[in-house]
Amino acid sequence: MFKLVKGKSDKERLWQDFEQEAMPHAADLFRVAMFLKRERDAAEDLVQETMMQALKSFHRYEKGTNCKAWLTTIMYHTHYKQLRKQTNLRLVADTEERIAETVQFEAPIPQQLTDEDVLQALKKVPETFREVVLLCDVEGFAYKEIASFLDVPIGTVMSRLHRGRKVLRGELTVYARNYGIETNQLKEVRKEGGKSL
Repeated sequence: MFKLVKGKSDKERLWQDFEQEAMPHAADLFRVAMFLKRERDAAEDLVQETMMQALKSFHRYEKGTNCKAWLTTIMYHTHYKQLRKQTNLRLVADTEERIAETVQFEAPIPQQLTDEDVLQALKKVPETFREVVLLCDVEGFAYKEIASFLDVPIGTVMSRLHRGRKVLRGELTVYARNYGIETNQLKEVRKEGGKSL
């Protein structure tokens, strides 16, 4: 009889720890899930499945470590497991619009550029690069964590991030020029003799 009471107490403690450590990251997980699933219902299902898997495995979680990264890793593994099971995948054309509903861009953006301008520029970044840019620059994950999520070497993450930022910078420069915003890139072109971009 004592073991049953003790077991219940352990479960209660585990649940309390889970609520404190994991539950605060639900909104962050939803943003990542929207990027992965491209549909609100599917994203909600992925978050729920991720949380269920995390709760089952929470006894293995090391308290005080990066719970958000741990949960995101579970989410990516769950997502890819689901993809392998599906035979017909349908890509939704308006992925970026759905991401925009949930993602707040925290990087300093000149007042003249609108969120729509940033999203249009982001759409022009190839998906493999865009995924890394979002995970690093929007979600704030470290290179090592992203490499773990995507199951690629850290050098690949760094390369994709560099290329993605370069494409995004070029696209944002075009938008900035349309708004009359002077960029460093435009200033350097003028110094070099006025070559156009």
